[in-house]
Amino acid sequence: MPESKLRVAVLADSDTRWKWGALTARRLVPDHQLTGYLLRGRATPTDRQLGEVGVGADRLTEVSCAEFLDGLGRERYDVVVLALVGGAVQAVLHGTRALWPAPAERPVLVTGYVGVVYEKLADGLLLRHGADLVLANSRHDAERFRAVYEGVGADAGAVTETALPFLGGARYVPPAGSGGAAGPAHRVVFAVQPSVPESRADRAYLLERAARHARLHPGREVLIKLRSRPGEHTTHLEEHPYQRLAQRLPGGLPPNCRLVYGNMGEVLDTADLLVTVSSTAALESLHRSVPTAVLTDLGIREALGNHHFLGSGCLASWDELDAGLLPRGDQDWLRAQGVRPAAGDATAGAPSDDADHAPLDDAYAAARERVAALAAEELLPSPDPYYTLTTAPGYLPGILARHRLAPDGTPLPGAVRRAAGESRLRRRLRAHLRGAARGAYRHGVQRVAPLIRRLGEL
Repeated sequence: MPESKLRVAVLADSDTRWKWGALTARRLVPDHQLTGYLLRGRATPTDRQLGEVGVGADRLTEVSCAEFLDGLGRERYDVVVLALVGGAVQAVLHGTRALWPAPAERPVLVTGYVGVVYEKLADGLLLRHGADLVLANSRHDAERFRAVYEGVGADAGAVTETALPFLGGARYVPPAGSGGAAGPAHRVVFAVQPSVPESRADRAYLLERAARHARLHPGREVLIKLRSRPGEHTTHLEEHPYQRLAQRLPGGLPPNCRLVYGNMGEVLDTADLLVTVSSTAALESLHRSVPTAVLTDLGIREALGNHHFLGSGCLASWDELDAGLLPRGDQDWLRAQGVRPAAGDATAGAPSDDADHAPLDDAYAAARERVAALAAEELLPSPDPYYTLTTAPGYLPGILARHRLAPDGTPLPGAVRRAAGESRLRRRLRAHLRGAARGAYRHGVQRVAPLIRRLGEL
């Protein structure tokens, strides 16, 4: 490996994917120079969201897919982490294939998933095929990923088992009760999700149950952990923000129940019980050995994603939590999911003699070695995605066109706007108009679309 720091670029399209991509880069290349790119779109994070994530870069720029590829052809990067939805990953892979159609000195391309993979498994994986490494967050995921690739006759060699890069924090210490036994939970965190459940009625029900739990247990503090403020978007669209539902809640929220923002890791530092429908926060909580409940109130369904937690020991209803249940994760299930309980009061990366509490970086050892070996190669072959104009002639062109790329992966005319010769005022005006358009879109999703839907039901 070169003695100088490797140059790493991360391209992300939302706040959570930026967090995953930047932390993954740290795990794969501990000593690196990081350049960040935010893919321009509906979920481009705000400055507040990026600050909440708490992961910075040496430089951070907002770009389109075509602009990123244009810069990739001119700047020298050793590793590129694609923290994107599947279609965007596919567009970048075909764009890099157009840049380097033959073996060349190009960056190592890495991609993966930001959390639990419970839907669109084949679609998402095949859109990621062609990267040098497709990271799987657990042994369970790695086996599923390889089965999909092998099932279509594609090379599965890129699949590499790792773990979620943001698992960390100290092992949970229960509050002391009488006689030295563990006491009741003092702080309950309900980690909500932007689009699960989807309907207003279901989301209002869950909020009402959280408020009811707070009223039944006045000695507990119930925190409704929100992902974004109204007007902001994350990976998934949120048509019915809990902030607005709370304003309409009969009787309002009790004094010991409140809405909170902030970094999930910091919120978990003081949690005694984590409640969610299917958020990846459950895995963060289980890593710390915090009692964790995956709600069954709305059923155990693929659409909710809580079916992923079958066998986890965490499935529970609000009624059971009201009665005092504090679910504990099944250790065999946790191991299969790549969740290693934190050791003692140390962080996830601290040394340990217990194999079950091995440092998280150990889960990245194979991937780190692979990245280092590929980065040291003088020439790398051209990316070879499964989807081509031969295997998917009715699908691939549409994906590329959405990112202003031609069917051969080259940028469409006018897709790349050169900043040279453009005044600063014009650049600022364009950025302002772009932000206004994005705000109008988000307003339409959260305000106008639900209203039109309700009118249509009259």
